[in-house]
Parts: sequence; C-alpha cells; structure tokens
Amino acid sequence: MFNTDIFYVKLTKSAKAGLPQNRRHCIRILTGRNIELLKLLDAAYTVRRTYFGNRVTVHILNNVQNGHCPEDCHYCAQSQSSKAKIETYPMKSDAEILAEAKAAHANGAFRYCMVFAGKKPSEERIRHLTGLIRKIKSLYPLEVCVSPGVITREQARTLKQAGLDRLNHNINTSRNLYRRICTSHTYEDRLQTLKNAHAVGLPVCSGVIIGMGETAEDIIDMALALREIKAESIPVNFFIPIPGLKLKNPGALTPEYCLRVLCLFRFLNPKAEIRIAAGREIHLRDMEVLALYPANSLFLDGYLNTKGEARLKTLTMIRDAGFALAGEHDLNGLIEKESGNKKITKSQIFL
Repeated sequence: MFNTDIFYVKLTKSAKAGLPQNRRHCIRILTGRNIELLKLLDAAYTVRRTYFGNRVTVHILNNVQNGHCPEDCHYCAQSQSSKAKIETYPMKSDAEILAEAKAAHANGAFRYCMVFAGKKPSEERIRHLTGLIRKIKSLYPLEVCVSPGVITREQARTLKQAGLDRLNHNINTSRNLYRRICTSHTYEDRLQTLKNAHAVGLPVCSGVIIGMGETAEDIIDMALALREIKAESIPVNFFIPIPGLKLKNPGALTPEYCLRVLCLFRFLNPKAEIRIAAGREIHLRDMEVLALYPANSLFLDGYLNTKGEARLKTLTMIRDAGFALAGEHDLNGLIEKESGNKKITKSQIFL
C-alpha cells in the first residue's frame, strides 16, 4: 500500500541531498489521485527554505524591443505568425532603458531583466548592450539579466565581462514537443546558447511554458533538462491564450495542477531560483499565494505583452504570507508607498 506520509518525507530528503527523483514519483506528484496538496506544498517549502529561507526575489521585466520578430514561435504574440494586436516598436533609447532601470530599483526589484525580440543579436547590438549593462550597474544596486536570443560563446564572454549577472534563454517546452510549437529554430539551438553561457562562467535563467498541450512526461523532461544543465534560475510560465496566436488554447489549467508543477520543479531543481511567471494571476486564481511555498521568486509589473496584478496587491500578498524581500528593500516601506499612490486602479490583464 502506498504510504503518502513516507512519500513526502522521501521527496524532501532526496531533494535536500541533491539526489534525482524517481520518475514514478514525479508522475505521482503531477497526477496522483491520493496526493494531499497541502502536504506536498509543505514538503516543497522545506526544500525551498533550506536554500532561500523566507525571501522572495522580485524581478521586473523591460520589453526593450517589441514585435518585428522573424521567428514563428506559436505561443508568442511577437512572432511573425502571430495576428495578436500588440504595440510594436524598435529598440528603446538608452535614456528610456536607464529610466526604467531606475524605476525598477525604486519599485523593489532585485533583478532588472531586459528582453529583445529576434533570433540572435548582431555584434553591434552586443557592443551596445555591454555599454548599457555597465551603466546600469554603475548607477543602481541591481542585478542585470538579458534575454538577447541565440548567442555564441564569445558573445556570452563579452556580456559577462561587461558585468552581466545572468543570461536568459528559455527552453519553453520539451525536446519532444518543440517542433510542434516552433520551426524557425530548434530545441538544440536553445540548449547550445545556455551551454555557451555556462562555458564562460555566466549563470543562466531558462524557463518553461506550461499549458501548450504537453503531457506530464513532457513536464518531467523539461524539469530534468534544466537540472542537467544546472540552470540557476527557472521561470515557470503558464500559457496565456492571447487572441491572434497561432497556438490556440490547448486546455484549461487548474490551480492545483499549476501548484503541483511548481512543486515538481522545486524537487528536481532544489537549488534553483524557481519563479512564478506569466499567467500566475489567471491560472492560480485565489490560490496564488500558495505558489510562494515551492517558488522563491516572481515578476512584478507584468510581462512582455500582458499586464500583471497591481504592484500593491503582489507586495501585500508577499507580506501577508510571512515572506520578506531579497535584497535591500523594506517590504513595509514599499507597501506604504504604493498605498499612497492614488493612481493605483483595480488590476486587470490586458494586451
């Protein structure tokens, strides 16, 4: 007979010891009928607390360039196959980027993330980025992450020498599913970029999107792939079915399933920064706060082409659950500042 209490203890012990999880156990985490969600979350939190305490790391995204992308990623509003009605613009000016870095720091960010549309950057763009990274690092106590697309080892080295703290390049889904969601580049292209970064000592951030028609086996493969490459940071996105995307909504995600996914990623990647990313407001619904037990990070102020919850609501959620912010920011002070901001309106998701 399956003993659930022993199961949770085994998950915790093996994760804290850095041991791989039994694949049967992984399937049970995602689909087992006799799994008690609160006990699973408690086990995941025990692992999370070991490496990250009660701290939550806040990231703020800057979509530095939007649209005009030649890639055909079926899940992305910026791709050439998308008919989504989004604002398109070329790369922002340095003044805009620096102003947004300043605002990110003022609003509680530990890490400032710059994202660029397109497959790969030119050498000119890499040189431009190095200047921006140095400037931001000289002005604000922020860690900087950049998502430039597919890059070579030498480009990764150049960015690291400029002071880049982390390179983002998402695997998005499993090797098995990849050709069904994108044909203009391969899963191997993405893995190679991550390997190029690690080869020069540059930490990587590589995330996934849940809810694109993948199976439980696919999700396990994603988590194991990120374990194998030793990704330091893993954003877990939940698919947002924006009108106009080539990928239609493959099916609803329940809050419980999303939480199970986050627990799986914690058990398989115990030392990684697990981030609740796009779609948390939609798919986790009233159970969103529970995601902070397996995850230790989140995005504030929205995503690439969708707006997130109001800043005050997210900061208050973190505080009310008994968590604190990573970095120098005082959580109560940020909440007090936001409470006095009369411009805050009811949050909503919009294109």
